[in-house]
Amino acid sequence: MKKRTIWTIAIVMGIAFVILLGLQLTYIQEMANMKKEQFDESVNRSLYQASRNLELNETLRYLEKDVNEAERRAFNKDSVGTRSGKPNDGTVQYSHQYSVAGKDGTVYSSFELKTLETKPARMPKAMILKTDKNSNNEASKSLQEIVKNRYVYQKALLDEVVMNILYSASEKPLKERINFKILDQDLKAELMNNGINIPYHFTVSTRDGREIYRCPDYTDEGVEFVYSQVLFRNDPASKTGIVRVNFPDINSYIYSSVRFMIPSVVFTFILLITFIFTIVIVFRQKRYSEIKNDFINNMTHELKTPIASISLAAQMFNDESVAKNEKMTKHLIGVISDETKRLRFLVEKVLQMSMFDRQKASFKKKELDLNEIVETIANSFSLRVEHTGGKIHVDIGAVDSAIYVDEVHFQNVIFNLMDNAVKYHKPDQPVHIYLKTWNDDQYLYLSVKDTGIGMKKENLKKIFEKFYRVHTGNVHDVKGFGLGLAYVKKIIDLHDGVIKVDSEYGRGTTFTIKLPVIKS
Repeated sequence: MKKRTIWTIAIVMGIAFVILLGLQLTYIQEMANMKKEQFDESVNRSLYQASRNLELNETLRYLEKDVNEAERRAFNKDSVGTRSGKPNDGTVQYSHQYSVAGKDGTVYSSFELKTLETKPARMPKAMILKTDKNSNNEASKSLQEIVKNRYVYQKALLDEVVMNILYSASEKPLKERINFKILDQDLKAELMNNGINIPYHFTVSTRDGREIYRCPDYTDEGVEFVYSQVLFRNDPASKTGIVRVNFPDINSYIYSSVRFMIPSVVFTFILLITFIFTIVIVFRQKRYSEIKNDFINNMTHELKTPIASISLAAQMFNDESVAKNEKMTKHLIGVISDETKRLRFLVEKVLQMSMFDRQKASFKKKELDLNEIVETIANSFSLRVEHTGGKIHVDIGAVDSAIYVDEVHFQNVIFNLMDNAVKYHKPDQPVHIYLKTWNDDQYLYLSVKDTGIGMKKENLKKIFEKFYRVHTGNVHDVKGFGLGLAYVKKIIDLHDGVIKVDSEYGRGTTFTIKLPVIKS
């Protein structure tokens, strides 16, 4: 599949996942906002009703007080001895005391109803019926008059209660007018009636901000959402109060209605991460496939040369027309031997990396001197560097130079670094290699610096990957499989060391190896 096709699929799927995730988050936010609006409306309605109940309770207290006083006056009047008399017209006057009481036994009003009854014994029979009819009419009119008078009396009584509330109640401090326990009960009952059953805290303060009450378990949680209601809102502004309510668990309450959406958002996010990871793997596998193809091409090219040389030498041995003297035979045998060694080295290099990948490599570590290793390798490699017109410069600065490494593999590390310095030198200029050792209290350092062509920054992050080779354009004068620096990195890692590279294109490259010091 082409890279462009993969990118197109990745972008389309990525946009689809992002839009889906955005829609889910938007839906959750809209549901939360709707729940918040419903919550605000319910709380404000509950506070308004609680404040109204507070005013009704105050009015009821004044009514009870007035009724109790009326009952006391009526009781005192009866105790003086007032009784019904007998008028001169022959009728009997009857007195009936009535009272109005609530379900709890509280008497709200009382009144006396008087009726007249004519003695029927002294009248003719016909007149009795007539008299009874007239008597009933008179009784009905008398009852209507009494009810009318009682209405006027009760209205005046209510007006008096209202005047007492206006001129007496509002003069009292809020602490005396409000029963905070009943207010708390009303708040709780009204909130539950509106479907809100979560903990709340409330305070009561005057209009000018002086706090007169705070619930015992008050905390500042949820103070960013405070709901307030004016108490005794029809009183003068200086006499009113304000109740403020906050809910510590308001966020949990609001988002409780959208909890069922959380798993879908989580799974969508997981799918998005999985998709991104899959795309990364696809690109990585594609890159590995390209590197593998490059490796196969390189390996084929590298193996063809020694095979061709060996094949040519064998043909010359078999060709009877070619004169075979001792010098010719020795030369052909040398070519076959050298090319066979080269083939074996190339095959072993590939096998070594395969062994390291399968964690089957075994080291024969021993204590060595880094300074001695560097000097030995510099001497053996000097002819190859001098062939380019350059020179190896050695700076031995390490005092405690003892290291615990595998001799063969560690020497191969230094050889690989120096071999790369020669391979990637400037064609028209000699290469100079600078080997330097130094140490501190914990680590021993070795740097290999060259004056070659260097590398660009985008190549530095990939040079330690297997099969990766820095592109040199269409010039194929640099041979190899791209395994050298991967091998170096693996060996240093297995020796608990660190290797880093600094390079500037056109000026050269520096590799620095850091190894732990052997402590006695």
